[in-house]
Amino acid sequence: MKHPLPYTLLLVDDHPLMRRGLSQLLDLENDLQVVGEASNGADALKMYIELAPDLVILDFNMPMMNGLETLKKLRQQGYLGKILMYTVSDAPEDVRESLRHGADGYLLKDMEPEEIIVQIRHMLEGELVVSHNLTQALARSLRTPSPASDIDLTSRERDVLRWMVAGLSNKMIGNKLGITEGTVKIHVKNVLHKTGFRSRVEAAVWAMNHLKT
Repeated sequence: MKHPLPYTLLLVDDHPLMRRGLSQLLDLENDLQVVGEASNGADALKMYIELAPDLVILDFNMPMMNGLETLKKLRQQGYLGKILMYTVSDAPEDVRESLRHGADGYLLKDMEPEEIIVQIRHMLEGELVVSHNLTQALARSLRTPSPASDIDLTSRERDVLRWMVAGLSNKMIGNKLGITEGTVKIHVKNVLHKTGFRSRVEAAVWAMNHLKT
């Protein structure tokens, strides 16, 4: 079932000018609607309940409660929408921790405005998005002791991993491959075991740079 447009967004950033600029950029798009703005994580935790946005855009570096802590609390409180970290921090550990705790994307604030819109749409459609210049550094930080060529994934496990990169759920992957959701879960478990990662997001980021098409 197609999502009704427009997608609704909540902006969380402690810099008013950044919020205003991003809000004005998003308001130019017919399929994206900013329904709220917060200057800190505590306010965001109150606002998301009332607004139920499709996407929360979080700054990483905020006083009192930073973006990572806000992200964790949003997920702990049951928020099921998309969460995008939008920040100046290009530290691989910040990217890794954000994705590990439930972020659906991590974009840097120096991106071109047109590219930000493109990436937001990709994420809302289910893809994992990470700024291009971060993926290689992140993949290196996630690298297992064994080189990629030594990881013996079956053809089906590679198929599953490719769809994991696209952000699909187990059920959607099963529909794509013509197998049951339970079988997909087994393949995902095997992929994580063989690659040595703890989450499907880590495996997906690694695959962006190491899995041959």
